[in-house]
Parts: sequence; C-alpha cells; structure tokens
Amino acid sequence: MKNKAAQSKAWTTVQIARHPERPQFLDYVGEIFTEFDALHGDRVFGDDGAMIGGLARFNGQPVMIVGQHRGRSTREKLQHNFGMSNPEGYRKSQRLLNMAERFNLPVFTFIDTMGAYPGVGAEERGQAEAIATSLAQLSSLKVPVIATILGEGGSGGALGIGVADRVIMLSHSIYSVISPEGCASILWKTADKAEQASEALSLTADKLKKMGIVEHVVDEGEGAHLQPDQVMQDLKEVLQQVLAELQPMDANERCEARYQRLMKFGSDNLGLAS
Repeated sequence: MKNKAAQSKAWTTVQIARHPERPQFLDYVGEIFTEFDALHGDRVFGDDGAMIGGLARFNGQPVMIVGQHRGRSTREKLQHNFGMSNPEGYRKSQRLLNMAERFNLPVFTFIDTMGAYPGVGAEERGQAEAIATSLAQLSSLKVPVIATILGEGGSGGALGIGVADRVIMLSHSIYSVISPEGCASILWKTADKAEQASEALSLTADKLKKMGIVEHVVDEGEGAHLQPDQVMQDLKEVLQQVLAELQPMDANERCEARYQRLMKFGSDNLGLAS
C-alpha cells in the first residue's frame, strides 16, 4: 500500500485538473493557433457542443484541431454538455479527420472530459460504436496525430480522440480508465474512497510517462490556472518539437509506429509505475 503522502499528491492532482479556473480547450486554441474556423455537425444527427473542431493554422501551417470543451458558466456548461460528448460528437470528429487525411493536414486533438455522455439517448444513437469507429480511424490515419490531455482524461470518452503518434500531458492533468469516484464505488462500494482510488489508478502524468503511456509532460508549476500564458507557450513549444519530429517520416512508417506504440500497452515492454 502506498503511503498517505503519495495518495494525497495524486488526489491533489485530481483537484487541480478539475479546477474551475483551469484553461480549457478554446483558451488554448486562441493562444496557440490562428485563423481557427470551427466546423459543425456530423451529417447524421446534429452538432455536438462538447466536441469542437475545425481548420486552423499552426505557425502558418494549415492543420486540423479537435477538442473537448467544458464551459465555465452554467449556460456554457449546458451548451457544451460539461465536456461529455454524444455519439454525434465523435462522428463529427471522424468527419474532420477524414478531411485532414484528404488534404494531408496534421491533426491535433485536445482531451478534457470526465467521459462520454452516458445518457439513454446517446446509447440509442450508438455511443459505443461511435467511439470504436473513432479508435479504428485514428489508428490508421496516415497524417501525424498529436494528442494533448489538458485536464481530465476519462475513460473511452478521452480515448475516442486519444489514439495518436505522441501523447502529451500537462503536469496536473489526469488520464484514467475511470474516475477515482467511479473506481471507489466499484471496489469499495463508496465514493468516499476516491482519494485511495486515485493512487491505485496511477492516473498522474509522471507515472504515466514512466509507464510509456505518454511521451511528454509539460510542467505547469502549481497549476495552469495560475500561469496560463506560460503554460500555453511551453505547450506550443512541445507541439512544435513533436510535429517537427513526425512530419518528415514516411506516412506508412509513421502509421506502423503508431500501431506498434499501441500494441506494447499491456505487454512486458511497458514500464511499471513505482
């Protein structure tokens, strides 16, 4: 069993990742990219407010960006469904990624969600199928794909735009198969054990980097909400570095490397958290 200090550190990270003043997807878009033109709708059911994406320029280069936005005020949170995408959100991202492939545009995805929306309507419209199709599509894209976890990366809702050549995390973001509260409710039948679950899940950036789940961690000091401009600049520099590394690669070579990256998960080749 981990000591209490380690548990508290993991739980503190969870709280910072959920801080109400933490910069969100559209904040980063405004600082890192230019000429962002949002595209709407999945051409099947409707437009999803939690999943936002479109064309933009990164240092003058045309790119495709897709991300989850939570909103801050009550009205914004309702408009963006608290960052929890419906199936039409994932189908919209699929449409945009197909466009990126067609026009050879690098893809940047930004993750910040508790998970995909679990409502009855979402399940009726094929939530699981939409996420599964997104996973398959991202695993086979020939263009560079870079994913960044900005705050909370929860379950399949995060993975739906998280399959990438490289994954970046902010140092106080979290990434996990389930929320600490959900894990605690399953294992101990009470959400009161969420702090203990947060340590057991190894959801912090430093542990995930050591395990090989993510490649880069951007230091945000005491929290991105305290020094947003510096964190955004540091993230931009990492994105530049990673894109410069990926673009010269042959498309088939890059796609195979992405596949091999995924295949090592769950194997003996993946490092173990301390």
